[in-house]
Amino acid sequence: FHGSAVVRSLSARGRNKLDQLMPSLIEAAAQTDEPDITLERLVDLVGAIARRTAYMVLLIENPLALSQLVRLVSESSWVVSQLTRQPLLLDELLDPRRLYSPLHTRELAEELRSLLANIESGDTEQEMERLRQFSQGNRLRVAAADIVGAIPLMVVSDFLTEIAEVTLQQVVASAWRDLGSKYGRPGDLGDMETGFAVIGYGKLGGIELGYGSDLDLVFLHGGDNLNAVTDGRRSLANDVFYARLGQRIIHILTTRMPSGLLYEADMRLRPNGNSGPLVPSLSMFERYQDNDAWVWEHQALVRARAVAGDPAVIECFNAVRRQIICRRREPDALRKEVVGMREKMRSALDKGTEDDFHFKHGVGGIVDIEFMVQYEVLRWAHDYPDLADWTDNARLLERLAQHNLMPGKAAERLWNAYQVYRNLTHRRALQEQGSLVPAVQLTEERLMVRDIWHEVMAIETG
Repeated sequence: FHGSAVVRSLSARGRNKLDQLMPSLIEAAAQTDEPDITLERLVDLVGAIARRTAYMVLLIENPLALSQLVRLVSESSWVVSQLTRQPLLLDELLDPRRLYSPLHTRELAEELRSLLANIESGDTEQEMERLRQFSQGNRLRVAAADIVGAIPLMVVSDFLTEIAEVTLQQVVASAWRDLGSKYGRPGDLGDMETGFAVIGYGKLGGIELGYGSDLDLVFLHGGDNLNAVTDGRRSLANDVFYARLGQRIIHILTTRMPSGLLYEADMRLRPNGNSGPLVPSLSMFERYQDNDAWVWEHQALVRARAVAGDPAVIECFNAVRRQIICRRREPDALRKEVVGMREKMRSALDKGTEDDFHFKHGVGGIVDIEFMVQYEVLRWAHDYPDLADWTDNARLLERLAQHNLMPGKAAERLWNAYQVYRNLTHRRALQEQGSLVPAVQLTEERLMVRDIWHEVMAIETG
């Protein structure tokens, strides 16, 4: 590293600061459990920030910040990736009380407002960079608190989900402001504020986001008048306005800036998938769910939750969701559909072998638990409507147990296994590792989930 092009290109002051910094980093790395790996990561990071002398000065003048950095780097290659992409996040290391105390929704919203307050009107690029700084900085805080055990496992996803929600709400507001300044407000909205809402599916909807999770999103609008137009000087049909609004939101989320992207966005769960309109109307969404949706789409609806937008549209979505989930279904037909879809998913996504277990898609893994919960909710929600109240597996399993809808202690045992898998998911995400583990691991959980699957689904799946 000392003889690398990066170091040779430094100014005399930069070389001097590097010479001051490196002995301290090497010494600190030597005290970790994996000194060689830690040092390798630190060298990569220093290489990325070496031309920005201020960051080296920060670490030289703040021994506590340096020690925090080495600890986090030793535990997580994901942390290194974040800091390399966004060195400004090194400032987070200066205050351990802040670093290890992630913020909840209200505090997050206040911090984001403060970050965006002094941006000049119309400077969209700077706003997008600040949004990334906000999201990445707060995810780093969660990772730091997670690594040192300052927060329990089951709230890691809560914090990560709240960060995503606050970010999304600001992205929607920014996109609305930009489009509204050009085209005005959509017409014939009645009592609706914007007539637009964002629905989170998957891990976002289920309040189970991980460090690298993308966002499964569906956009909806409440305008049923096909002739309605916006009231600006440059008028657009309402549905065209909402389509452009959706495109703008995706652009803000997924454009790769110097500091990276904000979130990956997956829009495939909307009615008719990629062939359907980007922003369907509520009435279209309801018709689709009533008449055309597959059972797996109703399974996905179990985990769907409004995360941003117009309260009136959100209220209508909630009513449609509840009505669909609480529909009476024939148990055997439902079970057959769920098992069939599970087998299709496994054949496509389970990369396990005799030697390795894919703890997400393998037999007895996370998705088996999720499918059983979704089956049970769709099977029983007609008789127990409170099953439609929640979207997260924790509270759904709790409700299923309260109503004695699963055999014996199955719900409690599944929840215990689910926590083990979720903990492993977070740990491996921090090390940027996939979902394959040695087959000798997790044997107790795998066998238990497999046995409950056969009991609940009552179909031999091989």
